[in-house]
Amino acid sequence: MPARNKGQLALGPGLLRIGALGSPEPADLIAPWDAAWGEIGYTKDGSKITYELDTGAVEVAEEIDPVHIAINSRNLKVAFAMMQLTASNLKVALNGGTITTGSGIVVFEAHGPGEEQRIMLGFEASDGTERWVFREGLQTGNVELDRKKGSEAANIGNEFQLARPAPNIAPFKAILSAPKRA
Repeated sequence: MPARNKGQLALGPGLLRIGALGSPEPADLIAPWDAAWGEIGYTKDGSKITYELDTGAVEVAEEIDPVHIAINSRNLKVAFAMMQLTASNLKVALNGGTITTGSGIVVFEAHGPGEEQRIMLGFEASDGTERWVFREGLQTGNVELDRKKGSEAANIGNEFQLARPAPNIAPFKAILSAPKRA
């Protein structure tokens, strides 16, 4: 258990990135992200990473306590609400689609069921002490565009479910600065 160290607190929303499946991953905290990664832009409340286990107790008649806790499944998610209402961000939220440009307009058309595009997500902390790479995600949350009066801007909510991209490849990796975040 680490001693109390306020230098290890993680503060701020950081920066989210998006890449096609198989985009080159950062190997450290110094080198710039590959050009295959684009920025998501402004978010309403930053981002939230969720790691959730569904477990079950293995019980036997001879013991009052479970003899084992089994993992039934694991659910990994990344959630954020994009504040920039653009065709590119609609394409992210709706798992793909077609963007065409014309004279003074941009048109987005969503793909049909079965044509969903899975993507990679990246995160970099504002202070440069951590990077996360989520290797395969599918946006599974509800997309709602609320239009309200005053300063409440519309946003595009996202909740990406993460998957293992291939056998023996973890769904995500976290790169943390040492010794600060060791």
